[in-house]
Amino acid sequence: MTTSILTLTLILLALLGAPLFAIILAVAMLGFYSQGVDLSVIAIEMYRITDTPVLLALPLFTFAGYLLGESRTSERLVRITRAFLGWMPGGLAMVALVACAFFTAFTGASGVTIVALGALLYPALLQAGYPEKFSIGLVTTSGSLGLLLPPSLPLILYGIIAQQMNTGPTVEISDLFLAGILPGLLMVAALSLWSLWANRHRPIPLLPFSAKEAAAAFREAIWEMPLPIFILGGIYSGFFAISEAAAVTALYVLVAEVFIYKEIKISQLPGIMRDSMIMVGGILLILGVSLASTNFLIDAEVPMRLFEIIQSAVTNKIVFLMLLNILLLILGAILDIFSALVIMVPLILPVALSYGIDPVHLGIIFLANMQIGYVTPPVGMNLFIASYRFDKPVTELYQAAVPFMIVLFGTVLLITYWPGLSLVLLQK
Repeated sequence: MTTSILTLTLILLALLGAPLFAIILAVAMLGFYSQGVDLSVIAIEMYRITDTPVLLALPLFTFAGYLLGESRTSERLVRITRAFLGWMPGGLAMVALVACAFFTAFTGASGVTIVALGALLYPALLQAGYPEKFSIGLVTTSGSLGLLLPPSLPLILYGIIAQQMNTGPTVEISDLFLAGILPGLLMVAALSLWSLWANRHRPIPLLPFSAKEAAAAFREAIWEMPLPIFILGGIYSGFFAISEAAAVTALYVLVAEVFIYKEIKISQLPGIMRDSMIMVGGILLILGVSLASTNFLIDAEVPMRLFEIIQSAVTNKIVFLMLLNILLLILGAILDIFSALVIMVPLILPVALSYGIDPVHLGIIFLANMQIGYVTPPVGMNLFIASYRFDKPVTELYQAAVPFMIVLFGTVLLITYWPGLSLVLLQK
């Protein structure tokens, strides 16, 4: 009776907006207490994440992303992509997609992408002759592209959670980085093709290619453009471990933005460090308490019971994957991606393994759905950020985002039912 009352109280607190980490921690404490287990096990489980070497990559990549967000990287990125792609049919739409995907991959937060690039891309699209509804839908949707591309923080976090669970094959962060490349590029390509098709009857002028402008744009961004090659080349050549690549990236970006471009003053660094570490601290706090909660769930055999319930109703792997996509789309619309990862991966991963789904492939499916969840009505986070940023009614953004969301859902189905797209680079 007491346990039931406490459970109902926790649900009520969650509905009233209590901090997520407090709810998860309370669930773990209630679970262990009901089993007569000493609550010191929670502290032990929280401490266990410190044994994860790759955990260092989280704060370092986050700091690098915040530095890029505070500098004029977004302007240089738009300029260089426009110089090299603007001459193509639908080139400016492709510029928006590529620039946003690259920026989100490094900053790890789609809201930052909309705020940083929206002021550049939205007026440019309108000026080039793209319809207002199409332009705002494109910018809003593009804000979540890049979550599958390295060094995306959600990719790293998924890998850390999967490693801590020890439920099957080891999930390497480097494997997730490789696995996300083709699906991420597929999403960019699909939206580019849709942009061409949607504007096929409109006489949108092309931006003539200028070798002089291309060279000038490249020179301006020369210190930032090698970053993806630098990171991936260092990791897959064996020269860097993931945490070492994160450290070198943070140092490289710090030197480039503070001492070469001189766009960030040394006096600004403490504030940027504080803001980036507040974000990391929130992620680690939720991660630590969720691992304690996960340990309770495993001890109570909750994933196994969940699998038995699901298997009794769903025996087909294809149907399970479809239901998984629907669940993840709903979660992506109501939870931020970090909360969704730490809450749902411990429950979903063991069940998915029982259906024979590769854990790396599952991570790509998970994040691809979360990416769409950002623009899924009625509460997708990007919709509200774009509504505030562009001073538009959120209902108008619903309508503008739906065609792009449908295209992305088509790519999610392809990613889900074609494992080779994610795993081919891993030679699995």
